[in-house]
Amino acid sequence: MAPQPVVPPETQAHDASSAQSPAAQSPATQSPAAQSPATTTEELAELVPELTPMFPGASPFLARFLPHSPPTYAGLNESFCDLHAFLKSLHEHSWYGYLYAVLGDQTAYVLLFEGRTVTAAAASATGEQALGELLNLYEQGASLSAHPLSPVYAHVLSGIGSRAWKFNLTEDFTGLHARPTGAIFYARGEIVATLPATLPYEGAFPAPLRPQTLILPRSLAGWAHHHYNLTLRGRDGMNAITDVYHVFRSEYGEAGLTFLRALGEKLTPAEYAMRSDAALHDLEPMVHSFLKTGYVREV
Repeated sequence: MAPQPVVPPETQAHDASSAQSPAAQSPATQSPAAQSPATTTEELAELVPELTPMFPGASPFLARFLPHSPPTYAGLNESFCDLHAFLKSLHEHSWYGYLYAVLGDQTAYVLLFEGRTVTAAAASATGEQALGELLNLYEQGASLSAHPLSPVYAHVLSGIGSRAWKFNLTEDFTGLHARPTGAIFYARGEIVATLPATLPYEGAFPAPLRPQTLILPRSLAGWAHHHYNLTLRGRDGMNAITDVYHVFRSEYGEAGLTFLRALGEKLTPAEYAMRSDAALHDLEPMVHSFLKTGYVREV
C-alpha cells in the first residue's frame, strides 16, 4: 500500500473531536438504542486516522515514530542554501514539522515546534548532540528535506528522547504510547492518531507542556556557552539617565536591553535563549556587536 500523507490539521481536528466517547456527548445527541462496547470501539477506530511511518524500522526512537509527510522542501544542500538562514526562516514562520538529513548511510532527524528545534536524533545521539550531528552532516554535503506536521502531531512527538517511560494515561496526557502492537498519539487524554510502529516493550514518551528549545552544543556554538561581563559602557547602556542608554536603545531596542540585562545577571546566551525562547541565530550578531562596540567583554 502506498504511503498515506499526514492528515491535514483541519481533518485531524474533525477526527479528534469526533472521536470523543459517547459519555462525553450531550444526551440529546445520542441514539435511543444502546450501543454495544464492541460497536463503539469499532466506530472510534474508524474515526481515528492511522498514519504511515516515514522511516519504518529506523533505529532512533524519534525517526521510528515520525509519520509520513510529503516534503515542503527537498534536496537542500549547503552549496546553495545556508542552513542557519533556513532555520531562521522556519522560526520566523512558526513552522511545525521535521528535518531529515542524509549523507550516505548517515542520517539525522530534528523536530520543530513553533519553528524551534525541540528534539533530535541520530545514530548514536539525541537532543543537542543530534542537532549538532545534523549540522555537521549538512556541512559535509548532506541532502536535507523539511516535512510539515500539524501542531498537534508535532506536540505529541516532542517528548521523544533516548528512553521510554512507564505509561500512565491521565485525562490530560499528551505524548506517544508505544506498544509491541503499534503506537498511539494522545493529545490531552484523547487518541488523535495511531501509527503501525512498535517497541518490543510498552512505554511512553510524554510531551512537555511547552517544548523547550534545543541549544547547539559547545563544540558548535562555544560563544553561546560563554559568560560576558558588562563594561562601564554596558552598564551605562542600561541606565536611562545616560546618553549611552538612548544610543543603545535606538540601535538594539527593548529586546537588546533585555538581553544585555541578562548577560549582566551572569546568564550565558544559551541559558537566556532557553528561558526566553529566543533563537541563537538572533542573539549571535548581537553578542558580536556588543563585543565590538564595547558594551561587554568575554570572561
